[in-house]
Order: sequence, then structure tokens, then C-alpha cells
Amino acid sequence: MKCVAAMLMIAVGMLAGTLLPSQAAMLNTMDDVGDAIQACWTPPADAGNSTVTLSFSFKRDGSLIGPPRPTAAKVAGDDKARKAFIEAAVAAVKNCTPLTFSPALAQGIGGNVFTLQLAAPKQ
Repeated sequence: MKCVAAMLMIAVGMLAGTLLPSQAAMLNTMDDVGDAIQACWTPPADAGNSTVTLSFSFKRDGSLIGPPRPTAAKVAGDDKARKAFIEAAVAAVKNCTPLTFSPALAQGIGGNVFTLQLAAPKQ
């Protein structure tokens, strides 16, 4: 019985690492943070050549301080396409957090404003 429980715990741990890549690796730099969030981003299929810049802040534990805010957007299409693109970008950041910061990064990240541009097609 203990063997089955141990194997189940190992399997769950491996599955969590697969489903939650942003939480699997400790992030050491702001470039690592940007790369982790970019990895979570999947632009809408019909986005054309579009970009949105989001502004957001982290707590030291890797969670967000409030929702990401769009600060600039250039979206192909109408207002509905613009809204969908921005919502997809905000959702990518929300779904990717909390992140796992190294102690050194966590020490200095709390409350600082971070901006990130998300683009379609994905670069």
C-alpha cells in the first residue's frame, strides 16, 4: 500500500511539473521572468500582426499585485478583435503566475513595475 501511495505521489509531482512549467523552474533574472510568461502566451489564431504591452507588479512570493494593465496595444481588426487580444494577453500572465523566484530576485522584485510586450505572431 505504501508503495502505491509513493508511486502516486511521484506521478502527481511529475504531472504538476508538466502542466505548470512556470512554477517548475526557479527564475533568477527578469529575462527569465519574461521568458516564462512568453512561454505561457498563445495569441488568438486570427490576431494578425498585433502587439500589446502589459504593465504589472509581483509580490515576493511570485504572485501578482492586482491584474495586469494594458499600456499600449496595436491590434489588427475591429474593437472586438482588440478586446479579445488584450484579454488573451492578460489571461496568459494571470494563468502563468505565481512564478518561482530565486531568493535574490524575490528580494528586489516586490512592488516594482514590470512591462512586457506580447505579440502575434509569436516571436
